[in-house]
Amino acid sequence: MSRPYLAISISIVAVSFASVLILSCEAPPLSIAFYRILFTTAIVAPLALLREKGRAELLAIPRSALLMMVLIGLVLAAHFALWITSLTKTSVASSVVLVTAHPVFVAPVSHYLLKERLSGLNVIGIGIGVAGVALLVSGNYGYSAFALDTLEGNVLAMLGGLAAGLYILGGRVVRKTVSVFPYALVVYAAATLALIPICLAFGAPLSGLRTEDYLIILLMATVAGLLGHTLYNWSLAHIRAAVASVFLLGEPIGSSLLAYALPWIRQEPSPFTLGGGAVILLGIYLTARRVTPR
Repeated sequence: MSRPYLAISISIVAVSFASVLILSCEAPPLSIAFYRILFTTAIVAPLALLREKGRAELLAIPRSALLMMVLIGLVLAAHFALWITSLTKTSVASSVVLVTAHPVFVAPVSHYLLKERLSGLNVIGIGIGVAGVALLVSGNYGYSAFALDTLEGNVLAMLGGLAAGLYILGGRVVRKTVSVFPYALVVYAAATLALIPICLAFGAPLSGLRTEDYLIILLMATVAGLLGHTLYNWSLAHIRAAVASVFLLGEPIGSSLLAYALPWIRQEPSPFTLGGGAVILLGIYLTARRVTPR
């Protein structure tokens, strides 16, 4: 297996642990989002700053690229704020499937901005993905046998997915000219700073969490942040976005299995989550697939 494919495979396994680690915390979701990005920034900073080459590259980043990276950081902050909050209002399976559905929502953006033309198969995939989202959300709404799923939680997950898609698109553009650790440091630092006023606005504490919560979030930052997001960012420079999106199909499967298997979480997906999720994953696959002309 080539290094980019090995890296993205490891990243998907790593991010699959994020949701169950979040649910293992007692801290408010926005506080978790802040400390996850803060700890990830602290881990990445030495990797970017200790090497003379890394410091030189940071200083040489053009202003336009730096501004783009700050904007990507703001989008990343929105993604974590929305998605982590959604996990307190809906099941892991529904949340992770919906947040992973971003190729369905951002494919038209990629079509017009990055000139990645959509084939007829891709358009069909978008339609199937949207139908799956409708099935999952409408089916679970008012489904009394599974009270974890709420309309609010599903909407938050979808918005978090849209932010994730924009984050990936922006990363594809900037990563063509900026190496992974300087890119990650600027983006993660911008996301950390953006989450401070968000936490203050919604009354989420920025200190005084349980020691256990700090340790869990540190583990989250190391596994899902460094091994997950940073390896994924590195692979974006070597793998087409379509291929990267297909790899992402592994995250909802891994996260859902972990949420069901771990006894302190033990979430069993509803029939609508399983059915709608399967349709969404098929839609994502077809949306991301590229047909090679003969």
